Amino acid sequence: MSFGPKPIDEENLGEVDVEASSDHVQEFSGSKKRPLSEENQVNEQQPQQRTAQNRDADVFSIKAKNPSITSLKKWKSATFALNATRRFRYTAKVNEEEVRRQQRSKRFRASVQAVRAINRFKSSTVIRSADSPKETSPSLPVSSPTDDPYICPEGFDISPLLLVKLAKDRDPQSLQPIGSVADIACRLHTDLENGIDGSPLDIQRRQRAFGTNTYPRQPPRWFLAFFWDGCKDPTLIILMACAVLSLIFGIRSHGWKEGWYDGASIAFAVLLVVTVTSCSDYHQSLQFIALNEEKRNIPVQVVRGGRRLKISIFELLVGDLVVLNIGDQVPADGLFVEGHSLSIDESSMTGESEQVHVDQKRPFLLSGCKVEDGFGTMLVTGVGVNTEWGQLMAAISDDNAEETPLQVRLNGVATFVGKVGLVVAVLVLIILIIFYFVGHKSGANNSGKFKAGETSASDAVNSVVDAFAIAVTIIVVAVPEGLPLAVTLTLAYSMKKMMVDRALVRRLSACETMGGATAICSDKTGTLTLNQMTVVKAWVAGEFRSPVDDLRSAGNEVLSLLLEGLAQNSIGSVYIPQDSDKEPEVTGSPTEKAVLNWGLKIGMDFQSVKSLSKVLHVETFNSTKKRAGVAVRVASTGKVHAHWKGAAEILLHECDTMLTVDNSQVSIEESSRNDLLRTIELMAAESLRCIAFAYREVLEEEVPKSDELLEEWKIPESHLCLIALVGIKDPCRPGVPDAVALCQAAGIKVRMVTGDNIITAKAIAVECGILQDGVAVEGATFRAYTDEERKRELPMISVMARSSPSDKLLMVKSLREMGHVVAVTGDGTNDAPALHEADIGLAMGIQGTEVAKDSSDIIILDDRFSSVVKVVRWGRSVYSNIQKFIQFQLTVNVAALTINFVAAVSSGDVPLTAVQLLWVNLIMDTLGALALATEPPTDDLMCKPPIHRNDPLISYVMWRNILGQALYQVIVLLTLQFRGKELMKLHGPNADGISGTVIFNSFVLCQLFNEVNARKPEKWNIFEGFFNNTLFMAVLVITLVLQIIIVEFLNKFASTVQLNWQQWLICIFIGFMSWPIGLLLKLIPVSRKQRTNTDCIREA
Repeated sequence: MSFGPKPIDEENLGEVDVEASSDHVQEFSGSKKRPLSEENQVNEQQPQQRTAQNRDADVFSIKAKNPSITSLKKWKSATFALNATRRFRYTAKVNEEEVRRQQRSKRFRASVQAVRAINRFKSSTVIRSADSPKETSPSLPVSSPTDDPYICPEGFDISPLLLVKLAKDRDPQSLQPIGSVADIACRLHTDLENGIDGSPLDIQRRQRAFGTNTYPRQPPRWFLAFFWDGCKDPTLIILMACAVLSLIFGIRSHGWKEGWYDGASIAFAVLLVVTVTSCSDYHQSLQFIALNEEKRNIPVQVVRGGRRLKISIFELLVGDLVVLNIGDQVPADGLFVEGHSLSIDESSMTGESEQVHVDQKRPFLLSGCKVEDGFGTMLVTGVGVNTEWGQLMAAISDDNAEETPLQVRLNGVATFVGKVGLVVAVLVLIILIIFYFVGHKSGANNSGKFKAGETSASDAVNSVVDAFAIAVTIIVVAVPEGLPLAVTLTLAYSMKKMMVDRALVRRLSACETMGGATAICSDKTGTLTLNQMTVVKAWVAGEFRSPVDDLRSAGNEVLSLLLEGLAQNSIGSVYIPQDSDKEPEVTGSPTEKAVLNWGLKIGMDFQSVKSLSKVLHVETFNSTKKRAGVAVRVASTGKVHAHWKGAAEILLHECDTMLTVDNSQVSIEESSRNDLLRTIELMAAESLRCIAFAYREVLEEEVPKSDELLEEWKIPESHLCLIALVGIKDPCRPGVPDAVALCQAAGIKVRMVTGDNIITAKAIAVECGILQDGVAVEGATFRAYTDEERKRELPMISVMARSSPSDKLLMVKSLREMGHVVAVTGDGTNDAPALHEADIGLAMGIQGTEVAKDSSDIIILDDRFSSVVKVVRWGRSVYSNIQKFIQFQLTVNVAALTINFVAAVSSGDVPLTAVQLLWVNLIMDTLGALALATEPPTDDLMCKPPIHRNDPLISYVMWRNILGQALYQVIVLLTLQFRGKELMKLHGPNADGISGTVIFNSFVLCQLFNEVNARKPEKWNIFEGFFNNTLFMAVLVITLVLQIIIVEFLNKFASTVQLNWQQWLICIFIGFMSWPIGLLLKLIPVSRKQRTNTDCIREA
């Protein structure tokens, strides 16, 4: 193999790959980041629920997961948006994506084939060169490190470029000139047993030589980019044009001193609106960037200094020994050191759907791939941008483009209101122009009424421009552009706060979907229990042991076989510190740790026991068989032993004999088998997980002779000899019963889905408060139901024991077909299908595999069920906050449109100027969303039933409050418009100015007081929790201060005049009356077509 110059420019080829790989990861990886795939289009064409078929008729209703391109195009084309760039910032660019996806996929496949062809060509060149005695082989001579044509970094005997070359070519022949994996480890100064030294000096040396496991991030968008997006709003562009025209004609008519105010005021107001909205958008983008950083931070298990440690993926170094288990992501490029049955899914990098078996002959491991089966240890040879995965990640920017169902529904509301506003604005424009030219109203800049032949052309044009600016401003106010964006704001806020509550959101829409959850299917171990397992009961060689570590009466052969099974049939490890005062460090799964700790108590020397036999083959734990096996050859005798451990009653079924204290084997008669089953049931009744240990001697002729056959060998699992039964205690996690009760009060049915014995599962379920009036079934029973029986029995099922991943998936599908919104917790690789199928997939952050996390929507970082309940609260809070903002904003919309339209029709004039309307729009859109969309969740949210999929976005209660408050504002402000001067006894030249200012001031104060009303649409006490929300109070205070400044000091800018204290009291009184009006409105009964919590639980 040649390590000389590249025959083609592979770097440029890599650039083609990068963009294609981005799509390719979505297309082949099996993760859920495939919202635009053809498969999803097919899935959407076959909805599982009748309700979904009804929703498809509404273009503003999309699936919460994986919506089709067609549905995305429909809602976007039907949306009436003023600024599409800003409105659709957080949505996928479906128009480009559909075409580019196919092009990238073709380019990616072409580049992969090209690389393979290059490798074949290189290999053939090496072979021909080797056959020719006259030619010098281009292979790398490796007589000594100094002969390496690649420069070796100081302190190491191998070049980083050579390691990158090895990983890129993935040709086993390329290893021959260099040596074995052990030789490469030696050059990297890595001990294949104890790993690297791991001292600070060693870490710095490796980072300097080989780099860090990080890659350049795409730079975040600058604030100016958001500002530019805000400037793309057509209405704001028109207003700026109107401002320029107004400035020109104003100066021409009234000179510089007086003529620049109107135009400059409109321009400044537009810039203020753009600046504030841009600041809000920029802040949201920074929050998303911070959350994306959390998603990338994957824990990795390494061996350093003989100890197994968990470190961040970003701390990984070349030379590290990485421990890989089922479901892990390969964190860097590397070489296989040791392991068994290691199968890798490389589809995310190569596109090949078949699993790749990795062993000593094919030792290459690629960063970004997933471990599908087996376990092993890997020597890291490339990190960061020296891996293909790192280059791919460096080229892909963070993508938050995602449609949430609530966001799409709000676009529907905004479209309807916007179209009404457009009609009103056009009518107002026509009326103002007609009234001006017939002499019914005065022109702009105090130019007086229009008189044919007397009014100058510049005054006439300026008056038309002024009318046009008012009409356009009405559109700005009428179209609730901030309504859909408020979803993004509240989601960003909720995601940030959920991190504090130990929940990492991977998919935006999961926040709002969780608010409608009606069923939670939860794992037992680690979620409902503490995941702190200890052996509390032990039955060894026919006798119970008390205490559990007292095996003095057991024979030597019994103890030897038991310790051999404990040490070799385990993927855990034991590290004995040199300081004898320190406790041994045991790593592995909680069950493995419990068993190994028990082994240490009964005298097991872990390393010594492992050295007494050689592992021939391993069968890792299988959730279907619920057992794990290992075949070992004993060094002293040459005999082959097959050890099994697993679910007690299942393994007992395969046992024909059992060991006794005198080292003999006796047959298990029917009476003895029944006694053993009763022993298992007694342990299970005490909430213990019962594990059995058994073995058998394998005849030499049954053992395959070649390595290839050995890899395919099925370890004998029948005619076993029972050695021991142990009962492992995993206590119920504190707070779980209260959390389950809270879910039940909220109308959410909690179900336990576990692989444990049904008796153990029932005992834990009763302790957690899950099994009260429901029933427990086994997975096999549930699987055997017909569809009709399953739907009939499912509402009563609270526990499913001895379940397989397919049983969990079947339960999720059945619940969804019955119309439920289902949340599922999972931690294993086999849980991925259920997590993907569920409406909300909740992966465990501590025990969860990377495959499970990739298939999830939310990661529960502390594995606690109480954190799942907090996610429900936040989900309901998102929906509740959006409803509050809708109520507030639509009240302003209805009032502003009605006031301007009625005033224009009746008097030919509008009470609010363009600048004043822009200020109202700023209060309503950005500041209103900031105040109401960030309300923290309250306990009363969990006293309400779940939000049904088909519940209207605007409830009857909201309509009552919107119309009632809007009617009050319209009546009061129109009265001030037509009778204000008379009622306030205003005279003189400033009478019109004072009247207009009072109307404007009263209108703004009405919105401020009504904003407090909107916090509690149904409750009498609108001040509950008011002083706990500092952001809400800050927004109110800032808005009020700015309003005072506008009224009292920016008179020219806002067309206002200063008010005296009596006039201020009138304005405050008018705004204050929104509170008693709100109380009176709550006395009006409205229809509440909502299900009770009991109904929800009964249905679930």
